[in-house]
Amino acid sequence: MQFISYTRLGRCGFGARVDGGIVDLTGKLSPGIHTLKQAIEADFLVQAKSIIAGRRPEFTEADVVLLPVIPDPGKILCVGLNYETHRAETKRPDAKHPTIFTRFGDTQIAHLQPILMPRVSDHLDYEAELAVIIGSGGRYIAEENALDHVAGYACYNDATIRDWQRHTIQFTPGKNFPSTGAFGPQLVTPDEVGDYTALRITGRLNGEVMQDARLSDLIFPIARLISYCSSFTPLRPGDVILTGTPGGVGDRRDPPIFMKPGDTFEVDIPGVGLLVNMVGKEA
Repeated sequence: MQFISYTRLGRCGFGARVDGGIVDLTGKLSPGIHTLKQAIEADFLVQAKSIIAGRRPEFTEADVVLLPVIPDPGKILCVGLNYETHRAETKRPDAKHPTIFTRFGDTQIAHLQPILMPRVSDHLDYEAELAVIIGSGGRYIAEENALDHVAGYACYNDATIRDWQRHTIQFTPGKNFPSTGAFGPQLVTPDEVGDYTALRITGRLNGEVMQDARLSDLIFPIARLISYCSSFTPLRPGDVILTGTPGGVGDRRDPPIFMKPGDTFEVDIPGVGLLVNMVGKEA
C-alpha cells in the first residue's frame, strides 16, 4: 500500500493511493487519528487495508498539496558514507560503525516543492537516498528482527550545504538549512516493496544521471542501521532513518557541480517512488 500526507482545503490529513485517486483516511481509522504518524503509532496501517477495500477515491492528487511523508517525525537519523563509492570519493577511511548525524524535522519539504539555496552559500549539493520509516519502535532491537520494525520506505533528497558542512567536524550546520530535506512522494509498505536489496537508486540532475547504485551496495544494511541506532536512542513510530547516498555527489566532481535555482533533481527508486524537486533561492 501507498500512503501520503497532504493538506486539503486548509486542513492537514493523510490517505492511501488507490486506482483513480486517493482514499481519505483522516479520522477514518479512529476518531483521534489525523496524521500518518498517528496511524503508525496506533499500528493502524494494516487495518487500513480492510477500510479501503471497496471504497471509491474521494479525490485526486490534483485536489491536495502534498506534505513530507512524515511531516512531524520525532527523529530523523541520517547515515553518512554508507556506499563504498561515496566513501571512496570522500577519501575517508573504512569505519567499523555507521556515521550518524541528525536532520531537523522543520527542514523538510514535499515532492514538487522547491529546495532552497540559502543566501549564505551556493554550494547546494544533492544526495539521493532511501528513507526508512519506523513502525514499531524499541530499544536494543535485534538485527535479525529489525526489518519487522519498518512501517515503510520512501525517497529522500538529503540536500547539503557543503561549505557549511565543513565549518567543523560536525555535519549539523550543512544538513539543516530550511527547505533542504525533500521527502516523498509516498510511504510504500514493506509487503509492496519486497526485498529492498533488489532495488536500484538513481539521482538525476536536469535529466542527467549523477548517482546510480543498488540498495544491496549499502555498507551497513538497514537491519544493522536500525539495531545500531536503537542501541543509543529509543526508536519510535514515525522516526526516519536516511540510509546514505551513493557516489557521484556534485561536491566531489571535477569541477564541482552544485544545484542552482531553476535546476530539477529527481530521486528515482522503482517500487518506492519518484521524488522531484525544483531548486529555488531563499528570499
